[in-house]
Amino acid sequence: MLNPFATETVTFDTPVAMLIACHDRVRQYAALTETLVTHMAQHGADAAAIAGAQSILRYFDIAAPLHHQDEDDDLFPAMLALAQPELAATIREITAEHDELGALWQQVRAALLAVVAGNDNELTLTLAQEFATRYPAHAAREEDEIYPFASALLTSEQLHVLGRSMAARRGQKV
Repeated sequence: MLNPFATETVTFDTPVAMLIACHDRVRQYAALTETLVTHMAQHGADAAAIAGAQSILRYFDIAAPLHHQDEDDDLFPAMLALAQPELAATIREITAEHDELGALWQQVRAALLAVVAGNDNELTLTLAQEFATRYPAHAAREEDEIYPFASALLTSEQLHVLGRSMAARRGQKV
């Protein structure tokens, strides 16, 4: 099982790279929802399906909310204070998507809990595909439209503070 906080090439000393590493896991676990539906069509809610559902639940219940806090509480406010109007509008739009994705996650979460309970009928292909599409698309927008501006707008000290805050949120020290 993957550790949702582990990274092999980045540390909290490089907070934007850490956020991108989190996105890699978002893509992986979001895609796993589709794989899970395909698996259950052949095997039902067997031990492998239950383990897969549990790993998705673990990631999106623990690591994903921390990631959104990193952005919503630290990165985005720091950038908004310095951003040009177009970037500020993009940041506000992306922030609003966090609520939409949170609502989608609650639907997926309920379906995954049903899988863990042995029910293979709740996680539909339509729901899994929406989740596996929307979360990675959101991450790509952040990476393309917001993150590149972080190092231009924020000082190295602000980035260091961001990294420390991210680490503290996870009970780690930098």
